[in-house]
This record gives sequence, C-alpha cells and structure tokens, in this order.
Amino acid sequence: MSQQPKAMIVTAQPEASEAGARVLMRGGNAVDAAMAAALVQGVVDPQMCGIAGFGSCQIHDPGSDLHTCIDFHGKTPLSATPDMWQSLLEGEARDGFGFVLKDNVNDLGYQAVTTPGSLLAYHEAIRDYGTWEWRDVCAPAVAQAERGFLVRPHVHYWWTHGADQGRVDVAERLAFSNIGRNIYFRPDGTVKKIGDHVSNPDLARTLGLIAREGVEIFYHGEIAEMIEADMRAHGGLITRDDLAGYQTTRNDPLKGTYREYTVATNHPPGGGLMLMEMLNILENFDLSGMGHNSTEYIRVVCEAMKIATSDKDEHMGDPAFKAIPVHLSSKDYAADRAGRIKAGERASVTRLTLPEHKDTTHVAVVDENGMCVTMTHSLGMPSGVISDGLGFMYNGCMAVFDPRPGRTGSIAPGKSRFSSVCPTIVFKNGAPHVVVGAPGGTQIAMGVLQAILNVLDFDMAMSDAVSVPRFSSTSDAIDIMNRIPGYVVEPLRDQGYDIIRSALSFGIGAVHGIRIDGDRLSGGADPGHDGVALGV
Repeated sequence: MSQQPKAMIVTAQPEASEAGARVLMRGGNAVDAAMAAALVQGVVDPQMCGIAGFGSCQIHDPGSDLHTCIDFHGKTPLSATPDMWQSLLEGEARDGFGFVLKDNVNDLGYQAVTTPGSLLAYHEAIRDYGTWEWRDVCAPAVAQAERGFLVRPHVHYWWTHGADQGRVDVAERLAFSNIGRNIYFRPDGTVKKIGDHVSNPDLARTLGLIAREGVEIFYHGEIAEMIEADMRAHGGLITRDDLAGYQTTRNDPLKGTYREYTVATNHPPGGGLMLMEMLNILENFDLSGMGHNSTEYIRVVCEAMKIATSDKDEHMGDPAFKAIPVHLSSKDYAADRAGRIKAGERASVTRLTLPEHKDTTHVAVVDENGMCVTMTHSLGMPSGVISDGLGFMYNGCMAVFDPRPGRTGSIAPGKSRFSSVCPTIVFKNGAPHVVVGAPGGTQIAMGVLQAILNVLDFDMAMSDAVSVPRFSSTSDAIDIMNRIPGYVVEPLRDQGYDIIRSALSFGIGAVHGIRIDGDRLSGGADPGHDGVALGV
C-alpha cells in the first residue's frame, strides 16, 4: 500500500479481517474491531470457533492504565464427576491433547460439551472497553450469516483431514446433527467442496436475536431454555444452572522478561505460563549464534518444549482447583533446566500412547491510538452438536479432561481444562512491539514461541516470522514440517531422536501477529490458513 497504515487487523479468515477493518475505518477501536471480527469468524469458520466456544483475550490501551486478560474457558457441567468415565479410558493423544475413550463419549455428542463462555466474553469486552453499541458490533456477523459463505481451502482441508489417531472423523461431526447434515453436505452425501456455498439461516436468526436482545437471552432466556431442553433430551450434562452461573475470569496479565523485552501473556489454565517457562529456559542460550532452524537450534528449543510440556502435564491446570507451583516461572529453575540441556540431558514426556487438532482461530488488532487486542478462541475439537433451530455448533472441550481421578487435569464440576491458547503482547522499552497468538491445539504455545523468537532473536518481519517452517516436541518425538531440510535433522536422528516429518508445508500452530516499530505496523497471517493482514 502507498501509505503506512495507522491501524491493522490480522485474522485467519478474509471475511473476518475485512469486517474488523471496516469497523476501524468507521472509528471503532481495537476492541470493537476484534469482537466484530470474532463473531464473523464463528460464521465463516464454524468448527474453529463460535458463540458456544471458549478462549482468552488480552487487551492493552496505552492511553489509559488498562491492561487486562479476559479468560473464558469452557467449564465442566455441575453434574460432572471425577470418575464418570474412568472405566472407558483407551489411550491418550501423542502430543497430549486429550484422551480417547470407549465410544468416544467425551469427543462426539452431547456429553462432550462444556459450558461455553465465548459470547459472554465478547459482550463484556464491548461493554467495558469498546466504543460501539453491541447491536452494531454484531451486525457484520448477522449479515454474513444471512448471505452464507463460500467454502475456503483451509475449511475444506479441515473438514477432510482434521481428525486422526483415535479421534472421530470430522465428517462424522458435521453429520451428527440434523442441520449439519443439511448444510455441510452435497446432495450426493459428500462434504461440500472449495467454492460451494454454505447457508445457515438458523444461525442468522440466532445471531439476530442476540444482537437485538443481548447475551442474557443466551445464558438466561429463550436460547438457554432451548439449550437445556436439547441437552436433557439427548443425555447432555449442561443445564440452565450451568449457563446462568457462568462467569469469565479477569486477571492482570502474567508478565515476565525475555532478554531486554517484557512479555505479557495469560495465566493458567491458558498456555501463557508454558510459553514463559520456555522463554526463560531459552534466554540462557545464544539462539541467533546457533542459526535459525539449525540442528542445534532445533535440539535446544525442542528440549525446552519437552520440559515445559512435562511440567504442564503435571502442574498446569485450573488454579481454582489446584495451586500452580511458583518455581515454574522462576529464572533460577529455568537456568537449571538450561544447564541440563547444555550438558546433553534429554527430557522425557510420559504418554499413555495414542495429535491435537488445530480447530481454533485468532484475531490480533492494533488501532490508531495504539490500543492492542489479541484473542484466541475455539470450540476445541467440536462436539458435532447443533441444536435444532439454533445453528451453532457446541464446543467439545470435555475430551481434554483426564478421566482418571486425582490428577491435575481430572474432571470436577465447574472446572476449566488446560488450553495452550496464549494471546501475547511483547513490549520493547515499555511500548508494545509484538501482538501475537495462534490456533493449533497443543501446538499453539510452540508456534507462538517460535514466532516470538523469530522477531526478537532473528529480527524477522512479522510476515516472515509466521511463515518460516516450524517444529515441535510435545512428546519424546520431534515433529517437523516438510520445508525443513533432511540434512538439518539427520544428525538429530543419528543422536537417537525420533523425527516425524509432516507431509505439510505449514503447521505447528497457525500464528497471526502484528509487529510495531514506532509508527510502523507490519502484519503477518499464517500462510497455512486462509487469513490476511489488513492495514487501515
């Protein structure tokens, strides 16, 4: 573009980025734009996110003292019990994203659903920090739902390749409900293809009702009644009491340092502490001296990933149910672990046997006054459930809870599961420098970590930082994307590492972000998805 943008939005969906950009053009602030975009994301990427999902949002306004996180994780229904699925356990996903149970009761159908928080969080953000009326923020999503959407490449990819290793096939999720069978499939019974039109008039009516009546109708009114009736009729666990009692969590961000930068991210059960632990460990290494994606760089970063993954599995759950050890954010603890890596020690990640699914999305916004919003929101692996007449798919967050009682991730009434979502802002000399986040399940923190390192240690533009190939180690294996050359990882295989090469060119999270250098904004949308960065 010929002029430097004064504001910017980055999302994984062109329609959502455009909706947010239009809000910015009309004088809305970053919160207005982010929430308008988020609502549109739920229309055009309806298995990635939606009003029956969960997530985490960080908001920073340099013009005031505002710097907060709104966490809106899904919560187990009040009728859930720690041992209700104990006898059904069959295995665990290799990368630690959830458990496989007999008949997939935690993964597909009505019992897979946790009490959703997304809609309430969108509304609270607008009410407390936005400048637009709720109805106006909802209007782009209502209009999008009324005209439907065209299936994009990444949407089709996820529909056809989004589940494996014990998880229910995505096509089965799409076909679980009456409305899913009607709107997501061609007459010949195959899932719709790229360019096919999807029309969901039930969702348009629901969003229109929410726009006019407010979120109370979802948590206390007519929609709550419809949700409870459908759950009761099909053995679901959610009741009106669950919906009426849902509350978001407000926190000051979790803050730490990485070299000369300040990093602000979210608290557990989000993935911010995991991200901070890895940064604390890696601060002890000359990463730029190693060379980007060199053999030694991959080894060191993967060992930090494994250490943080093991600590996450053991300690990082819902802090309302179990205290989080303070040493996990300690520089001394990180230095000790870095010393072990330097000495050649290898961390190990325990798994039951049996990857996480990248069914999440992200929005990052910076407005002309420097206000920043970074929000990751999701359905988890979606349940497949769409109540007749409502049009939206519910989250499937129960699949991540540990069916074994007495563990950090065990089921308990009203409990939130761990999620790797970690919307993050990095500050340089007290001013926002990087606004970043990602979808990608367990791989979210790993993708965000590498994008941050790409900017801070290798001075990449944001478009490059989110585009170069990534790797991950959330088990004892190292997963690498296909664009990393074999000659880089062959020495690691010779050292005994299990290297698993993906056929994909992009993956390990799908990072979206904005880099701020004084008055200059540059955005990057992960090319593995269909998104776009739009400057205004």
